[in-house]
Amino acid sequence: MVPHLITALNGPINELEQRILESMPAIERWFRLEWMEHTPPFYTSVDVRNAGFKLAPVDTNLYPGGFNNLTPEMLPLAVQAAMAAIEKICPEAKNLLLVPEKHTRNTFYLSNVATLVRIFTQAGLNVRLGTLDETITEPTPLNLADGTTLTVEPLIRNRGRVMLKDFDPCTVLLNNDLSAGIPSVLENLHEQYLLPPLHAGWAVRRKTKHFAAYSNVAKKFAKLLGMDPWLIDPMFAGAGELNFADGTGIEALQSQTDALLTKIRRKYKEYGIQDKPFVIVKADAGTYGMGIMTVRDAKDLEALNRKARNKMSVIKDGQEVSEVIIQEGVPTNERVNDAVAEPVVYMMDRYVVGGFYRVHAERGVDENLNAPGASFVPLAFAESSQLPKPGEKPGVSAPNRFYMYGVIARLAMLAASYELEVTDPEAEIYA
Repeated sequence: MVPHLITALNGPINELEQRILESMPAIERWFRLEWMEHTPPFYTSVDVRNAGFKLAPVDTNLYPGGFNNLTPEMLPLAVQAAMAAIEKICPEAKNLLLVPEKHTRNTFYLSNVATLVRIFTQAGLNVRLGTLDETITEPTPLNLADGTTLTVEPLIRNRGRVMLKDFDPCTVLLNNDLSAGIPSVLENLHEQYLLPPLHAGWAVRRKTKHFAAYSNVAKKFAKLLGMDPWLIDPMFAGAGELNFADGTGIEALQSQTDALLTKIRRKYKEYGIQDKPFVIVKADAGTYGMGIMTVRDAKDLEALNRKARNKMSVIKDGQEVSEVIIQEGVPTNERVNDAVAEPVVYMMDRYVVGGFYRVHAERGVDENLNAPGASFVPLAFAESSQLPKPGEKPGVSAPNRFYMYGVIARLAMLAASYELEVTDPEAEIYA
């Protein structure tokens, strides 16, 4: 199934695509120099939105699920990237302890865990699964949709190390985003690598901090290409001290939303864009498509009904929302079989390893697609025959479009690297 890209054949996106392809050597050198100074997150997925007039990341996940949606052709790339990442951290690594999310009944998520096990096993590691679920007290098999099983085991803390019975790993890899807080069993580990670090979890991490770092990266990149950073950067504002249930802080949220919509209107006017701008209001911490709404007019926030307030007030693991990010809405101008779609790019270490389109037939171009009913269609850019082709007319070649998505996703990954440096509790100097 080939995604049908309906982006107009002229306008900013194609100019941007052409500029990126023409600047490929300079771009790759720029990334190489950045990675000499900064450490990429261990693995990352980035949701990208292509509006036709701008292309920007809207979410960056440092504990990506969904590896099961990558095609078999993409897995060798993932294995190579996993080898590079592990060699950098612990060259003599033999055992890897993978700690997944607790929701063990979600077979789609378990397929993601099984794919990660396969990737790291093929990278030369013994992989076992340890769970933070305290109700699991002995090795427990979990059934996958394809009839296979995974075994999760209770974590053991011994002499400052986290392990399983008869299994002492040098590296612990989290595929659990710590929305519910930082478990004591993972704190202050002795001579063990914990990836990603604890401050990458949603107990600490904030989207406003990430997008502030991304704005910094976008400005540098835009200067390199001689372009307006707005074309790749969603504007945003933060609002804290909020309680959707009792209405506390809604006035301040309205005010911030109105100010941001005014800024977006100005940009739309500058570029002759006829669309009506909107913003996405979402929890400043957390994922899973919870606690998200589309706002086209700040007055709409006054009239939120009880159902909408309840939906916004609690996210994953029952965490209450007290801070939100108000983000410029980037409409998606892409379709797969007439359904609205957005690309999601997967990276390990500093390498793009693949991705897919998140497709939702029941959602609009201005809505969150990470919701029940979404389906997934693989992207084509992991195949060796799909290298970008400089010189082709913009908007014609899917590999060129996918290369551009990979560039934007790597900018977001670099921003996550900046963000983790600034929020590192052990760092002596804060940027």
